[in-house]
Amino acid sequence: MAQMKYFYELTISSSPHVHSPVSTRTIMRDVLIALTPALIGSVYFFGLRALMVTLVSVAACVFFEWAWCKLMKQHCKIYDFSACVTGVLLAFVCPPTIPYWTIILGDLFAIVLVKMLFGGIGRNVVNPALAGRAFMFSWPVLMSTWVKVGWENQASLFSTVDAVTAATPLANMHQGQMPESSILDMFLGNIGGCIGETSALLLLIGFVYLLLRKVITARIPLAYIGTVAVLAFLFPMGNDRLMWMAAQVFGGGLMLGAIFMATDYVTSPVTKLGQIVYGIGCGVLTILIRYFGGYNEGVSYAILVMNCCVVLLDRIGRPTKFGAPKKEGKKA
Repeated sequence: MAQMKYFYELTISSSPHVHSPVSTRTIMRDVLIALTPALIGSVYFFGLRALMVTLVSVAACVFFEWAWCKLMKQHCKIYDFSACVTGVLLAFVCPPTIPYWTIILGDLFAIVLVKMLFGGIGRNVVNPALAGRAFMFSWPVLMSTWVKVGWENQASLFSTVDAVTAATPLANMHQGQMPESSILDMFLGNIGGCIGETSALLLLIGFVYLLLRKVITARIPLAYIGTVAVLAFLFPMGNDRLMWMAAQVFGGGLMLGAIFMATDYVTSPVTKLGQIVYGIGCGVLTILIRYFGGYNEGVSYAILVMNCCVVLLDRIGRPTKFGAPKKEGKKA
């Protein structure tokens, strides 16, 4: 009887039964940790306004996901930090002068229309943060108002008129001119731009952390950044090839996009060869948009376009199923 009682207390569930400490929550937590150096740097370069925009964006994303789940009577999973990551990334690709109402609308579009309407985390077709940014360009002036770095030039917490405007390096390069800022300033982040994209150094620190934690691999970022570097070197618009290449790599949102957005699990290929082709495609599109597009930056739209190609790219390098017979070679 004791054995029979023990048998009935067993919990029977479908496979797989392998337990792993890695979960969506731990992965998103590591991504937030990796983004922390860039967030600290944004406060140093742009002042408290950058922090406030980021906090408002995170709060809005969490609220919209919670409200959707309550409205649709679904299990709420805001504890997995995925909404927080979307909020931080969306704030990072906006200028620090962006009005709060604008980024809240971007959060609404990213969470409700791009993520939750398609079934929630793991089912979205494109990156929610980048889609939210594309939507926010319905207000191009607000999304293209850059400020000089330094606390003396920062925008106030409740107004956007106090900042001193300045052109970004990509704005100069889009006209075929070398940027006014030095390569060192661009590498460190001492330039105008979006909240979290200016400092290549701080983003690379986050990249190393993600590699050590094995959250991502280096295939997509290296293929992406490498393609941009090679094309910029082969087809420079300035006189100095090396300087032009370095400016294209360190300027704009290339580092942020390649490390934190193009590597999104849901919207990137799963096969190794597919990831390399995906990264190369992002790099080619980025250069084409930067050189021939009407907008200075091409990272966001390049990744969004390649997100739509992931279904096809997953067929490249697809391994043979376990136990499946191998194709017989053609007989002579």
